[in-house]
Amino acid sequence: MSSPEPAPTTITFDDFAKIKLRVGKVIEAGPHPNADKLLVIKVDLGDEKRQICAGIKANYAPEQLVGKNIVLVANLAPRMMRGVESQGMLLAASNSDRSKVIVLTTDADIEAGSAVS
Repeated sequence: MSSPEPAPTTITFDDFAKIKLRVGKVIEAGPHPNADKLLVIKVDLGDEKRQICAGIKANYAPEQLVGKNIVLVANLAPRMMRGVESQGMLLAASNSDRSKVIVLTTDADIEAGSAVS
C-alpha cells in the first residue's frame, strides 16, 4: 500500500482569493478573562464591529493597540477561545521562537474595512 501524499506547500490563486483580508481599527482591547496569553480586541470594520482573540498578550499591552489599523482575516468562521467568541484573526509576523511578534498594520491611515490585496 502506498502512503498518502503530503499536503501541498503551495496554494492556487483561487485558494488565496477565498481569503478576505480587511483593515480594522482597534477601538478597544483588554485581557481575556480566562486565558493568560490572549487579548480580546474589538475592531471597527466600517460596516460592523467585531471581537477577536489574539495570542499576543506577551508582546502588546492592550493600550498599545487601541487606535491602530490592523490587518485581519475577515471571513474566518467564528471560534470559541476559552469561552470568548473570536470573529476573525489578526495577522502578525514573528521570529522562529515567537519571542518577537509584530502585528501587521498600515503605514498610513485608511478607512476601517478597506480591502487588503
